[in-house]
Amino acid sequence: MNTGEQMTGRRPRSHSGDGDGDGAPLTTDRSPHGFSGIGDSNQLNPIFAREGEATDFPLNRLPARESLPETAYQVVHDESMLDGNARLNLATFVGTWMDPFATKLYAESADKNMVAKDEYPQTAAIETRCWKMIASLWNAPSAEGAIGTSTIGSSEACMLGGLALKRRWQLARRAEGKSTEKPNLILSSAVQVCWEKFCNYFDVEARYVPISDEHKVLDGHDLAKYVDENTIGVVAIMGVTYTGMYEPVAQIAAALDRIQEETGLDVKIHVDGASGGMIAPFLQPDLDWDFRVERVVSISTSAHKYGLVYPGLGWVVWRTIDDLPKELVFDVTYLGGHMPSFALNFSRPGAQVLLQYYLFLRLGWDGFRKVQQASQDVAVYLSGEIGKMEAFELWNDGTDIPVFAWQLKPGHTDKWNLYHLSERLRLKGWLIPAYPMPDDISDLVVQRIVVRNGLSRNLAESLVLDIRDSVAYLDALEAPMPVEGLVSTFTH
Repeated sequence: MNTGEQMTGRRPRSHSGDGDGDGAPLTTDRSPHGFSGIGDSNQLNPIFAREGEATDFPLNRLPARESLPETAYQVVHDESMLDGNARLNLATFVGTWMDPFATKLYAESADKNMVAKDEYPQTAAIETRCWKMIASLWNAPSAEGAIGTSTIGSSEACMLGGLALKRRWQLARRAEGKSTEKPNLILSSAVQVCWEKFCNYFDVEARYVPISDEHKVLDGHDLAKYVDENTIGVVAIMGVTYTGMYEPVAQIAAALDRIQEETGLDVKIHVDGASGGMIAPFLQPDLDWDFRVERVVSISTSAHKYGLVYPGLGWVVWRTIDDLPKELVFDVTYLGGHMPSFALNFSRPGAQVLLQYYLFLRLGWDGFRKVQQASQDVAVYLSGEIGKMEAFELWNDGTDIPVFAWQLKPGHTDKWNLYHLSERLRLKGWLIPAYPMPDDISDLVVQRIVVRNGLSRNLAESLVLDIRDSVAYLDALEAPMPVEGLVSTFTH
């Protein structure tokens, strides 16, 4: 490639449709056998030996002409190979595997628009079946008396839950003739970033309760210091993003009960079950965290995490219809028929809803339990092996959701840190993030592993060997590793 090509940010690409990458046509002269250049004979050439293969696609503008579908496919396919291996990505909570029948169903339903319920009434009916199943799974007093919806992911589900809390508070304050200025929401300092966005976007003060070695999660400790008449609610997290630990919902509710007895303030709870909402019902069925706790008015989850669906899909359910203020529900008519809509997004895929229904039918309660138990067994195995290593101390062990974190043991070494270990493991294909904990303990750096469906015990054993080899390599260094340029690789 010459200097001019480098300056334009172009690189060689296979392209059977352009002669020079800018739209100059290839010859269409017919061969002695009657084939015309691009239309016929070029299709007979091997894919990497076609006319125009040495030319390139422009990177940042639309090509001038079309290309053969198999050529465009090969270009995109080859570029995507530069991504990391999704199965070895232990940073993300998002599902990276579904079975072939789910993949087939996905391809068959990719054209369905979830919001067009008049056009796709059966998909709409299946959506309702799914959230009613989830309402029952979360022990709603009555699935028929609850209300819910699918969303594009758990972030939208959380924001809808937060908006309902805010509007409920506003309506109550107006009925009493009081100001609706300065609403606040109480959260753990280890809260997922979507709640920071909610408070920012919807003008709500975020009141963060700091975590510590003594109080590793929001557990109701000192809650009275944060609650006042402007508090719209408390968010309890089932599976803190930083570490995977559950926040004790019943314990938080008990603290709010005491506050109500002393002040008269009736503060409700939204449970962010992005991960734990599809773990606890199967692995900790006796744990009181859901609608069995009366202060819980809404629960959200991410279907593309431990709901086992490809991204993106989330769910949010309210205890009763009255817990979702009717002012937040819109009646949409211009897609045909009358459709209630309560969402931040409008058009969105319906395929993932069908995938969730497929999994509910395919796995049932016992199948989900087996899948989630297998993931937790691998997490507990990994945390046990890592906990045995002299270099580390566990923060938790993966017995809530199948996620755990560890820190470097104080005094172990001054030659390397967990960022260096993360980089070393990346060389072997593993993506395992290192990042600082939230404010008040931000000087503490941890690493975290998320075990999802598809990380087998065999792969986990290979990971343990790679961690041991990497630690041995780092320990054997004669001089400290450089610290310049190290950045957090925390992934929500």
